[in-house]
Amino acid sequence: MLFENRNEQALAETVSQYGARCRAVARNILGSEEDAEECINDALLSAWNAIPPAHPKHYGAYFQTLVRNFALKRYAAAHAEKRGGGQMTLALAELSECLASGENVERTIDRRIMLESVKRFLADLPERQRNLFVRRYWHAAPISDIAVDFEMSEINVKVTLSRIRNRLQKHLRKEGLL
Repeated sequence: MLFENRNEQALAETVSQYGARCRAVARNILGSEEDAEECINDALLSAWNAIPPAHPKHYGAYFQTLVRNFALKRYAAAHAEKRGGGQMTLALAELSECLASGENVERTIDRRIMLESVKRFLADLPERQRNLFVRRYWHAAPISDIAVDFEMSEINVKVTLSRIRNRLQKHLRKEGLL
């Protein structure tokens, strides 16, 4: 409501409610607190300019998506000619094994048909497995953090993610996307 009324308090409220989680997502992708903070600021400006006329149903998800998209754009720009470290590189490398070979992972994931198929796949997973997958491949969380949060060993997290990726690959083949 604050955004719709053009109340600047909306910015502070957004950072207060969603800043920590969004900052963690951007930091996991970029590996830098400063870059993560810039993504938060870019997302705040974008939200301020978009609302109204946009009226997101779930503001937290909307804002987190903005932050993540800014982080991915920044990541792509920084790694256009070189492949560096960081959680996003590792996460994309892991996912590349089950996506169409010879194609850019980011482009493949962005395709709407692929996204819809992945959404259907995730909807069929048990909640715990779905949450593991999302933490790793949407939030780009380090394996060590996931292990702590889910009270699992790092090896168990890696094995579980590997099995999920294998199931995803079979699902995509079945749907003719590979």
